[in-house]
Amino acid sequence: MIRIPMISFIVPVYNRPQEVKELLESFLTQESTPLDYELVVVEDGSTLPCREVCESYADKLPVRYLYQSPNTGPSGARNYGAKAAQGDIFLFLDSDVELPPVYLSTLAQNLERRPVDLFGGPDAAKEDYTVTQRAISYAMTSFFTTGGIRGGRKDQPLDKFYPRTYNMGVTRTAFEAVGGFRQDLRYGEDIDFSLRVIEAGYHSALYDDLFVYHKRRDTYKKFFAQVRHSGRARVMLERLHPGSMKLVHYLPSLFVVVCFIALVTSLYGGLMFPLLYALLIIFDVYGRGDSLELAVNCVIAAFVQLFGYGIGFMEAKIGRGEDSE
Repeated sequence: MIRIPMISFIVPVYNRPQEVKELLESFLTQESTPLDYELVVVEDGSTLPCREVCESYADKLPVRYLYQSPNTGPSGARNYGAKAAQGDIFLFLDSDVELPPVYLSTLAQNLERRPVDLFGGPDAAKEDYTVTQRAISYAMTSFFTTGGIRGGRKDQPLDKFYPRTYNMGVTRTAFEAVGGFRQDLRYGEDIDFSLRVIEAGYHSALYDDLFVYHKRRDTYKKFFAQVRHSGRARVMLERLHPGSMKLVHYLPSLFVVVCFIALVTSLYGGLMFPLLYALLIIFDVYGRGDSLELAVNCVIAAFVQLFGYGIGFMEAKIGRGEDSE
């Protein structure tokens, strides 16, 4: 049996004590704890701290609370946590995730079966999340949206998988070799990190059964802003890593253009394309036994995502907006 090194879970947080409480609680619900691990929570200049939350779990979990000020953003907080971490593997989690009860045992199985320097897992929505959060989760994971571009899944991914920091593991050796996360990137910093690790010659893998519950945004307005930044970041990533952009990354922008043409030509049946796309989403969601309300919201989320990403991508391409903000 392969010895699994100590794991340091590193969680950056900014003004979200309730989310940290839910995450820590999910560690207590693990069916088994076959790993030697620690929890490093990095408070990134918050005005609504989670110190008391962490201290209330100190006798139940191996949790350490760190505070840094001023706020440096998630990349700076992750780097700060990595410097203080004691483990040989860093596993980055966002504060808005929760672990399913089998997470630690699944992680141990994957590390024994397929140890790599960089790995990640998918995300999912819990049944008690709001309809909006579940719809946004669908938009971020479905093959019929940019979830298909995220790649790495067994069902014919459109692009290579790069771990995201809501559920990303990396060996200390690989992390230190590339100097951690770039702190001048506010969006796309996790893809940039994955690219730099892989470009340095380290191996990456998707552990497709190592999922986390991810709350996502709670309004479509916030979601639009998020994916618009992601579209801009994709252009910046190509400038930092020439050749990393694929044709599939242009699809959301193409979708926006086609929908605009459809609107202009609506008197001649041009709206057929967006209507057929909406029906595809409804059949996909409703056909799996979910409610019609969720199916309709998934349509809204899919259009918000594709339009947000596509518009942000085009803005960056023509030089408008701040790609790295």
